Amino acid sequence: MSLFLVNRYLGEEEDGSISKESRSQALLAKLQQKAKEKQQQSLTQQRQQLPKELTQQQSVNKKRKAHKDSGQEITEHHKNNNKKKANVHDLDSDIHDEPVEQKKKKKKKQQMMEETEEEDVNDGQNPAGGSAEGLSGGQGDTEQEEAAAAAAEAENEKTSAPAGFKVVGGFENRPVQKVHRVLPQWLAQPDMIHRDIKNNLVSISDLSGLCSPLVKRLQENGIQHFFPVQAEVIPAILENMQRGLLIGRGGYKPRDICVSAPTGSGKTLAFVIPVIQVLMERVVCEVRALAVLPTKELAQQVCKVFTSYTEGTALKVVMLAGQRSFAAEQASLAEHRGDRRRSLADIVVATPGRLVDHINKNSGLCLQHLRFLIIDEADRMIDSMHQSWLSQVVKAVYKSGSDPRAMSIFRRTEPTHVTAASLSPPQMPLQKLLFSATLTQNPEKLQQLGLHQPRLFSSVHSHSTHKQDCFHFPQGLTEYYVPCMLSKKPLLLLHFILRMKLRPILCFTNSRETAHRLFLLVQLFGGVTAAEFSSRLSPGERKKRLKEFEQGKIQLLVSTDAAARGIDITGVKCVVNYDAPQYVRTYIHRIGRTARAGKAGLAFTFLLGVQEKKFLQMVVEAGSPGIQKQIVKPENLRSMEARFEVTLQELAKVIKSEKAR
Repeated sequence: MSLFLVNRYLGEEEDGSISKESRSQALLAKLQQKAKEKQQQSLTQQRQQLPKELTQQQSVNKKRKAHKDSGQEITEHHKNNNKKKANVHDLDSDIHDEPVEQKKKKKKKQQMMEETEEEDVNDGQNPAGGSAEGLSGGQGDTEQEEAAAAAAEAENEKTSAPAGFKVVGGFENRPVQKVHRVLPQWLAQPDMIHRDIKNNLVSISDLSGLCSPLVKRLQENGIQHFFPVQAEVIPAILENMQRGLLIGRGGYKPRDICVSAPTGSGKTLAFVIPVIQVLMERVVCEVRALAVLPTKELAQQVCKVFTSYTEGTALKVVMLAGQRSFAAEQASLAEHRGDRRRSLADIVVATPGRLVDHINKNSGLCLQHLRFLIIDEADRMIDSMHQSWLSQVVKAVYKSGSDPRAMSIFRRTEPTHVTAASLSPPQMPLQKLLFSATLTQNPEKLQQLGLHQPRLFSSVHSHSTHKQDCFHFPQGLTEYYVPCMLSKKPLLLLHFILRMKLRPILCFTNSRETAHRLFLLVQLFGGVTAAEFSSRLSPGERKKRLKEFEQGKIQLLVSTDAAARGIDITGVKCVVNYDAPQYVRTYIHRIGRTARAGKAGLAFTFLLGVQEKKFLQMVVEAGSPGIQKQIVKPENLRSMEARFEVTLQELAKVIKSEKAR
């Protein structure tokens, strides 16, 4: 069968006349011919690879010669190179060098081929089968030897790698250093204000620069001492007024002032007193001071303070907050006699939306003589910059710069870089005064205000100015948090009022719907005089609720965050956060309604289990002096549970009837 396969392979037909010896010789000759052809192919491949290896060796030689510090390695390399050159012989006319190892391999191959030929010739019984087996075995052995030799050469090259070169790899994962923020100098090094109000009072007679009419007015209002923030900020504002309104100190534009102080520390009086003293010397009535506040209630409160200290002077204060009709506000700003316009306001207190309406509708509000721009609750006003109220105010201030008819001394152009040309002729500067209990330290946000060489007064000590969102807490405040379940919150509030006798209480919720339901629930339960304070009420109703709360007629005032910002409510001994605030700024302004002007106050926050960890971390990072845990035992609430269940059923009926209206 094997003989038949060989004959078919050679293309010969089976013929009995041909002898076995002639067939075996022909087969052997053909196999030898194919072996020679394969050998020649391998030689040609080696000839093609050899020049590439030589060029690589030459490049390595050049690099080793260029390395100055490895002299010994260079000499060893020369020796190895000479040995390799000596072991090369001529392959043909083009390539004259061949390694010794390849020569030995050739001799081994030839000897193996001769041995296979002798075995095939001497094998008379089965020459064809024997020769095929020998050939296949020889070819397999040669291929294995070639692979082993190539692997050995690769290992030799690896082991003989030069030691002067740096091995790439072995990188280590190093922790990235945390980048600490770097604040501008005026933020990092503020003028410090004492946090202890009671022990750092300054007598009004000791503060130089105050005029006698204002000192007398302060004494009539029962003020004998200034708080630390007032004692620092009032002289700083008056310092720039020594040369009058037109020219700043030394002929330069005065620096803008930023004040960051706790709630209830007297920031309002810190800008009311110096502004009134400066404007008392005016001759022509023009709007020279503009105070912008975020809410109507705040605007009304600041307007009340301005009006109180301008009594007996020629200064006039006007409020633009939507409390009156637009026409009534317009009539209070200016009057027209023929072609002449005469201003009726020296100081304007406004909210951003109403202010923009008067600027766009040319209602008679002229800001070309504006000297002071006061921004109270500055952090919230920065957040409302999308209304572009500030850019419109600045545009209205420098409107005369494009009017060629205006006199040079009254013409105002928007300030640029300080140069000799920009200071001549001098013009009346616009000074910005910023006040807030939670003033941001983000320079990117403060940049929107366009401050000029600002000066910061802060009660946060310098070592904490590098902490993000570190704020001021009232000194006399004691903070508590009460762990509870959602269904027990109303009972806890009733327990504080009826059992613990904590009244009056200002209670904050996160929505006006929650405030309304809680108000109805407490009212239906009975035993407590309660009221709500939210946007559900008109401005007149809200004003009435606040007045009754201050007079003690209301024991519990349930409010949204509408009453959290800046409103000075006298007599608040306790603040309850019925809903935990989401942001630390909201928390600070809520608890700032108590413990004002150095007095004592309590603040309670109802926390669910899932809120406790996050809230406590937020308060501690904000700089809280310490918040204590207050536990109310369940047995203290059991006596009210029966009445509470009945009240819930009544509440459901009331809410259903309200929705049906």
